[in-house]
Amino acid sequence: MGGRCTDDIYAYALSKTLTKVSSPATVGLYSSCQNRINMILGQMEVFMDEEAVKIENEHKGKPHSAKPSFTGFLGLICRLLFYRPVWTKTNQQLHDIRFIYVHFSAWHFAGSDLLWAGLAIRLFQAMQINFGKLQLALYRVAQHDEEEEFKKKIVENGNNSWRSKKICCCPLWFLVLALLVVPVIILICLLTVGLPKPAVKPDGGMNKANGQVGMLEGLIIALLGVPAASAARFTFQMVKNLIVNQDLNIKKGMDNQRVSSQLGFMNEVRKEMWFLCRFIQFMEIFERKRIRVVLKITNLDRCSPKKIVAVLEAINILLSDEESPFISILAVNPDVLVQKVNFADDCFSKEDRAYALLNRIVTLAFTIPPLCDDSKHSLYYSLTGNSKIPEDMSVGKDNHRTGDPKHKSPSDVTEVLIPLEESNSLINTTTAALDVNEEEVETLVRSILTSNKRKVNQYMSDDAMSMRRVINSIRVTVIIMMALKKQLPQPEDIAAWVVLVNQWPCRLSWIIQCVEDAEQRADIDCKSVDNTDDSKTLWEIFRVSKTELYVMRAQIEDLLEQDGDPEMFERFLKVDFQFTVKDLKTFEVVTVNLDHTIRKELAQIRGTSSLKDSGWMRDLAPLPITTIINMDTAGVCKELERMKYPGRYIDKVKSNDLNGMALLFGNTDDLKDLLDMTYGEWATFRLHFLGLPPHLRPQNKNPLMAPSPPQNQLLRFKAHKHHHHSSSSSLVSSSM
Repeated sequence: MGGRCTDDIYAYALSKTLTKVSSPATVGLYSSCQNRINMILGQMEVFMDEEAVKIENEHKGKPHSAKPSFTGFLGLICRLLFYRPVWTKTNQQLHDIRFIYVHFSAWHFAGSDLLWAGLAIRLFQAMQINFGKLQLALYRVAQHDEEEEFKKKIVENGNNSWRSKKICCCPLWFLVLALLVVPVIILICLLTVGLPKPAVKPDGGMNKANGQVGMLEGLIIALLGVPAASAARFTFQMVKNLIVNQDLNIKKGMDNQRVSSQLGFMNEVRKEMWFLCRFIQFMEIFERKRIRVVLKITNLDRCSPKKIVAVLEAINILLSDEESPFISILAVNPDVLVQKVNFADDCFSKEDRAYALLNRIVTLAFTIPPLCDDSKHSLYYSLTGNSKIPEDMSVGKDNHRTGDPKHKSPSDVTEVLIPLEESNSLINTTTAALDVNEEEVETLVRSILTSNKRKVNQYMSDDAMSMRRVINSIRVTVIIMMALKKQLPQPEDIAAWVVLVNQWPCRLSWIIQCVEDAEQRADIDCKSVDNTDDSKTLWEIFRVSKTELYVMRAQIEDLLEQDGDPEMFERFLKVDFQFTVKDLKTFEVVTVNLDHTIRKELAQIRGTSSLKDSGWMRDLAPLPITTIINMDTAGVCKELERMKYPGRYIDKVKSNDLNGMALLFGNTDDLKDLLDMTYGEWATFRLHFLGLPPHLRPQNKNPLMAPSPPQNQLLRFKAHKHHHHSSSSSLVSSSM
C-alpha cells in the first residue's frame, strides 16, 4: 500500500463515485467497526466538498453558479414571488454540484414507535438550517402546488429558466407594482390638491359634485382595499408557515396514536418529502448547480427489528422518487442488521428476509475490508492506556482532517477513529496525492459499460436495481485500483469480477474462505506459502470443496438464496472467465461490493468441526468434513488403526469398501449393524467420524432456518420440502 491509509482511499473512491451516480441512490456502507464507519463518513465529506470545488473550477463556462450575497437573497425572494421555474435541457444537465449533509442517528429516535418519521423530521430541520425558514415558507405559499405531483414534467428547449407568473396575460410583478404605485400616486395628488368640498343646498340636499366626491372616495377605497386584502392573506399564510413548521406537525402525528395509526399519515409525510424535493429542484435552477442531500443513517443496527424494517421501507418509499435529490448512506454492521431483520415480524417469505430487502433498496454496496496487520498493530498501540494519541492521528467524531485540533473535546479524543500510523503521511498531504486521472477513469468505465462484445452481458441480471449496483461498483473498483497504483486488468475482467460478486456472493465467499484456510494450513504445517499454486482456477477450488458446502447447506440456506443460477456460475468460472487464485489476490483488496459477513458465517460453520488434532481430543473430536470427504478406504483403515480399534473392524471396512463419502452419506443404522461394534466402540466411532449426535448440537441462532440434521442424514429430503431455487439441488447433483 506504500504506507497509505486504505480507509482514506476507500473514502476517496466512494466520494468520487457519489459525485457521478444519479439520485436517488442508497449506499450500504458496511463494517463491524463503528469507528471506521464514522471516520470514513467524516473523510467523505471533505473529499466530496473538494470534488465539488474541483468540478466547479473545471466548468467555469456558462452557466455560472450563483454566489451567496444580499443581492442574491433579494433575487431569490423575487423569483419565489413572481416567477415559476422552467425545466429546460440546459438546467437539467448542470455540471456544478453542492452537497448538503444530514446526520440521522436512529438511536436518538429509537424511543418512538415511528422511527421513520424521525428521519423526515431531521430532513426538515436540515433544510431549514441550510436554506432558511423564510425561503421554505415563501416557496410553500407562493410556489407549491400539490396537484403538480400528478402532472407530467415537461422539459423544454431554450435557455430561459424562468417564466413570469401572469394574471389575465399581465405579468404578476407588473400588477403588484401597479397596485402599489397607483394608490401612492393618487394619495400624493389628493394630499397635494386636496379633496373638493361638497356644496350644500339651502334645503339641506347635496348637489351633483357631492355625488362625484363619494364615487371618487369609493374608488380609492377599492383600489387600496384589494391589495390590502391580498397582502393580509399572504402575510397570514407566511406567519402561519413560519410559526407552525411541518416538523412540528409530524411530531404531533407521531405523538397522537390515533393519527399515526391511520393509513394516511405516511402519505402525508410522503407529500412533505415531495415538497422538499420540489423546493430543492427550484433552488437548483436558481443556484445553477445540482444539489444533493447526503443522508447519513447511523446506529440503525442498535434499534429493534421492527423499527429497522420500518426505516428501510421508508428509504424505499419516501426517498426513492425518481427525481429525488437524496443520497442515503446506510452505515451499519451488516451481520447485526441481517440477524435482526430476520427476527422481525411478518418475515415469512424469501423476499421478506434481510438480504432480499437490502437488495431492493441498496444501489451501491460498499463493504469496508478488514484492517491489515500493520493497521491492527497501530490501532492496538493507540488504544493502549499508557500511550498518548497524537492529535494529528485521531479523527474526532465531528472534526474533519482540516479542523482545528485545539477545539477537540475529551469525548472526541476517547472516541478514536482508527488512528493509524500509516495515515500520517496522507493526512499531512493534500488530496492531490489521491487525485486519480478523471479522464482515464471515465474512459475505462465507459469502455466497460458500452462494449457490445462482452461475454459478461449474458450473466447480468435483468433487474434495474442490480444493474445500478454493478455500474456503481465498477466505478468504485476502478477508482480504488488507480488510487492504489495497481496494474489494471483487462476492462472485461473488471466487469466480470464485479458481476461475479453481485450474482454469486455466497459461492465466491466460500472459494475465498477455502483459499484462506489452505494458506493458513500451509503456514501451520510450516510449508512455504509462496509455494502455493496461484495458477489454480477458482472453479477447481470450488469443484473440490463443493461437497463440503453441500453438507452445511441447511445452515446457510439464506446465504445460498442470494446466489443466481448454479449452472451459469459453473459456466462463468469454467468456460468464459477462468479466474485463478492470483486473480483473486489482485481483486480481493478492491472487492468492496462483497459482504464479508457471509464469509465470516461460512468460516464459523466450517471451523466448528475443526478442532486441534492433538492430545486426547485427537481421538474424540469429530473429524473435519473436508477430511472425511477426501478419505479413501485405506485412509479410514489407517485412522482406525491409530485409534487402536480391533482388526476385525478394519477388515469389515476393507471388505465393504467404506470410504469417507460412504461414512458421511450412508445410513447410520445400516452402518452400525454392518460394523457390529460394542456400544462404547460405536459411540466413539460415531463421534469421530459422524459428528455430534443431534441432542448435543447447539440450536441454530436463526429460527427461520431449520436446525442442522445429522451429518450422515443430510441427503435425506422430504418430499414436501420446498426449495426457493436450484442452488442446493445443483450442489446435490454435482457432489454425488
